[in-house]
Amino acid sequence: MTNSNPFRFILIYRKTRLQELIERFNTWPQARFYLEHNQTDSEDYLREHDLYKRRLVEAEQTIRPLGRFQLLERSFLPNYQFSPNDIVVVIGQDGLVANTLKYLKGQPVIAINPEPDRWDGVLLPFEIGQLTSVLKDTISGNVASKNITFARASSNDGQSMLAVNDLFIGPKSHTSARYKIDWKGQTEIQSSSGIIVSTGLGSTGWFQSILAGAIGVTGQDKHVLQQGFAWDEPRLQFAVREPFPSQNSGVNIVFGAVDMRSTIQLESLMPENGVIFSDGIEADYIPFNAGAIIKVDIAETRGMLICE
Repeated sequence: MTNSNPFRFILIYRKTRLQELIERFNTWPQARFYLEHNQTDSEDYLREHDLYKRRLVEAEQTIRPLGRFQLLERSFLPNYQFSPNDIVVVIGQDGLVANTLKYLKGQPVIAINPEPDRWDGVLLPFEIGQLTSVLKDTISGNVASKNITFARASSNDGQSMLAVNDLFIGPKSHTSARYKIDWKGQTEIQSSSGIIVSTGLGSTGWFQSILAGAIGVTGQDKHVLQQGFAWDEPRLQFAVREPFPSQNSGVNIVFGAVDMRSTIQLESLMPENGVIFSDGIEADYIPFNAGAIIKVDIAETRGMLICE
């Protein structure tokens, strides 16, 4: 491995909880006072911060000798121009990996668990000591990987959004959303708390909480999707949250799948406060207000996560 290789290496990191608290309270002593006043262990924030920073330094020292290098904090992801020859290294958590994948077009992602004793790391298969060998194998192409299916929401005004885990379509706050839904030749006007559309990767996350509630209400013991479905399966699963039956709203289209031959189309009937966001990032949204028509389908873009 020399500096002449054609790859560029992008190291993605996040702010630690300690850094975010300092931004909120201006100084660490003020932040620590707030934590301790609320009977929270401030030393845990320090330990987490120090270890994460050490892992970041170790990763940079490993990557820099290999060629072109860029250190990138996650808030810059939406505006960063990735190239086809990029190899991306993410220093966890799982949410940072999912957020990164959404802005790529199939470039390989190597995800490092900075603290295995703290994070389960479903999307973090490697530890920092493995980074050198994983990079070598990725450069040579001698590495295993998992493809990840994305969901896509496209609006009639030309906007679009990808989701690695799930899409939320509904009200901006805790109110009801009104919309018309079209799926597999069926059409219905609904009033609900919104719709979740999950990928295989997200099918063990938010989607499971909706499924668990439905199982509990119906008194069932299990459901075929309780373990989710495969990350690379060309399929999405949608669920309507708290659909309300009334004279003007139906509850017949509340759960189903989208595959390569089908889509969901939603037309907003709300004058304001309708949104579409992905992967839990509420600040980055597409408006879903009166006149907006959204098509949800399987994206052509897929993610590539390097695995063991």
